[in-house]
Amino acid sequence: MLRPVLPGDISCAARALLMVPEGARQRFLGTLMEGAACAAAHMRAVRRVHPVWGNGTLMAAARRFPLADEPDYGDPDYCRCTILVLQATAGLSPVRS
Repeated sequence: MLRPVLPGDISCAARALLMVPEGARQRFLGTLMEGAACAAAHMRAVRRVHPVWGNGTLMAAARRFPLADEPDYGDPDYCRCTILVLQATAGLSPVRS
């Protein structure tokens, strides 16, 4: 289980997703979530940040990758990425359009 998810985590993950082709975003988000969970377990076990995935936050995992400049919510692609992250962190299935 990763650490509590805060607004900055959502934003960073969505910005990382913007840099990935649309068809690969779901898988990439899974990689981010798994990396953050791995880092959180590492932190609990050894009380040190994970050498690759950071401190167990989604933000730290996302920051390993290029991030798009943060757009506003008038950007439909950014909104779709944000929704994917929110669904994943809430444990919901992705919405199919």
